[in-house]
Amino acid sequence: MFKTIIIITVLILAGCTENKQNYIPENDSLRFAGESHLRNIKQLTFGGNNAEAYWSFDGTKLIFQSDWDKINSQGCDQIFIMNADGSPLKSGEQYRLVSTGKGRTTCSYFLKGDKKVVYASTHEADEKCPETEMFVNGKYVWPIYSTYNIYEANADGTNPKKIISTEYYDAEATVSPDGKYIVFTSTRSGDLELWRYEVATGNLLQLTDKLGYDGGAFFSHDSKKIVWRASRPVGEAAAQYKELLAQGLVEPTALNIFVADIEGNNVKQITNLPGANWAPYFHPSDKKILFCSNHHSLKEGGRLFDIFMIDINGENLQQITHSGTFDAFPMFSPDGKKLAFASNRQADGKPTRATNIFVADWIDNPKEVDINFGKEK
Repeated sequence: MFKTIIIITVLILAGCTENKQNYIPENDSLRFAGESHLRNIKQLTFGGNNAEAYWSFDGTKLIFQSDWDKINSQGCDQIFIMNADGSPLKSGEQYRLVSTGKGRTTCSYFLKGDKKVVYASTHEADEKCPETEMFVNGKYVWPIYSTYNIYEANADGTNPKKIISTEYYDAEATVSPDGKYIVFTSTRSGDLELWRYEVATGNLLQLTDKLGYDGGAFFSHDSKKIVWRASRPVGEAAAQYKELLAQGLVEPTALNIFVADIEGNNVKQITNLPGANWAPYFHPSDKKILFCSNHHSLKEGGRLFDIFMIDINGENLQQITHSGTFDAFPMFSPDGKKLAFASNRQADGKPTRATNIFVADWIDNPKEVDINFGKEK
């Protein structure tokens, strides 16, 4: 009898394993030819602008910013949490607001343990949605609001309190996997530099000091390195950079990817590509980096952004997304099995201005079915 139970159990487990591996390409309607590392792409938001979706430490939730009018009537980006599998939260909500609903917010992240979150917000300085300049003298720019401070709140949004605050820009905070540090960008030194905040003590360490925009940093999975986007303007470009920064603006059109250790030492430039190379994130091995770039579309105006992968030594550049539209903000789940990202993609391939959040299975070693996906179309 016991032997029979074992045999039945083995057969059931074998069947489950086979079903998991039974990939049906024609059902993967949001996947495009050439996307050999992505499978079973699932859309989680459905309108407006949704971006920077980052995983909880337990891999079950995503925290993201959104101006989608279905969930956010305020007009400016606010911070929300959702289940990573698309199911409703325990409260019954599909998306839960965890910022105050006032001002403008950006760059949210879970703290280790998933009981608290951090995000940047302008709500204490002004509850209204601040005006955003997109072009100055024909240049595409990002606003650098000096009213941004970094807040910590409970994971349900209650009890927000400032933890990193100056009269300068403090934003773009992310948390190390070991939970010890927060890295963020600040103008407190007179330039856009990376700073490290120690969670236990509140101690601060400046990590970068070169002229140019240093921002959007993330930690490696072993918490020993950081990766970030940076500009290094010289000559006339440096003068223009300083002029814009004095106006609370930055032109994000000439960026490359850098890595360093968590003390800010051993800085190494990973990419040397034209255009905007940004939104980097470490591959689970910490030996490769995923990032967003428009270097391949500059001859057509540079409006096409895709996700790329490169070895940490700067070799073996590979394009990951091929939707023919905007794809960015890649972030691996803690177990490395899934990739969250933002995209303008639609199954029918038609253009849209909506940027939505997607989650896909990550295929580290593509099979023949992945390599040949979409070629018959």
